[in-house]
Parts: sequence; structure tokens; C-alpha cells
Amino acid sequence: MPAPPTSDRPAPVTLTIRQATDADAGELRALLNGIVREGGTTAIEDELTETEFTLWFLSGPDCVACHVAVLPDTSIAGFQALATYGDLPDGWVDIATFTRRPRIGGVGSALFPVTRDFASRAGFTMINATIRADNAGGLAYYAKLGFTDYSVAVGVALRDGTPVDRVSRRYALR
Repeated sequence: MPAPPTSDRPAPVTLTIRQATDADAGELRALLNGIVREGGTTAIEDELTETEFTLWFLSGPDCVACHVAVLPDTSIAGFQALATYGDLPDGWVDIATFTRRPRIGGVGSALFPVTRDFASRAGFTMINATIRADNAGGLAYYAKLGFTDYSVAVGVALRDGTPVDRVSRRYALR
């Protein structure tokens, strides 16, 4: 009898989704700063200090929520944050998603329902995601969740002068 077919996909991991705490700041900052060093996916170009990270993602005046995906070994596989900085319309909130490297499949998909439901309960009507146009994975992720394009900022210069479009997508909560 032939062996059953195998898949190249790793077995799904069990994730626990919870609200981030100040105790997570160091691990979350290390995860984000690794992505910043890798380059090519986030608009954040400089590594953040612990104080900057905390203000941007955990307890600054624009922070709304930050959820983490925790692996069975208690390490953090990724996080998703909501914030109201910038000039978004009333009722809108920004989302940012970061997953550790090497990537673990399913982290963003596990985080989003919790983040989405939190935003809805908090009274927001729309979630905004702004993604670098050269971030194919990020564009695919937000499209898969049901975000739709509504704006493109053409040729936003990176620190080295390289122009990169930024695609803004929205997800209606009501």
C-alpha cells in the first residue's frame, strides 16, 4: 500500500491571543526591530528604543489596543496593534501587524478576529491599513482579510531616497 501523500506545509501551531502587557515590551520590540533590520516590509526604518516602542504600541496617547499571539512555549509569534495617530476620519483606526522571523503560518489570521472585534466594541467603524507597495506579503494578507484599496500615496521616499508607493486599504466594521 502506498504511503499517504505528504504536505510541505508545517503542522498548524496552537496560538493563544491576548492583550499585550508592559512585560511584553522587550520581546515585542526585539521582534519589530528584527523586521526593521531585515527591511523591505515596514514603513518603520529605524529601530525603536523601549520607550519609543511602548509609546507607539502599548501605552502612548494614540494607542487603542495591542494583541499578541503566544506560542505554547510562551514566546510571542507576532502582534497586532490599533492606533489613532495621524489624520484619519472620525471612527477610523489604524492597524499594524508584525510577525516574527522566520514566519509562522497563521499568526496574522489568528490575531485579526480578536483585533477586529475589539475595534468594533470600541466603537470604530473602519480599520485602515497602509502597506508599502513593495510588501507583497502584507498586501496579500490584508486582501485575504477583506480589506479593500481606497488610496495610494505615490512615491513616498524612504530614508535613502528610494520612492515607494503606500497603499491604503480599509475594512468596514459596520
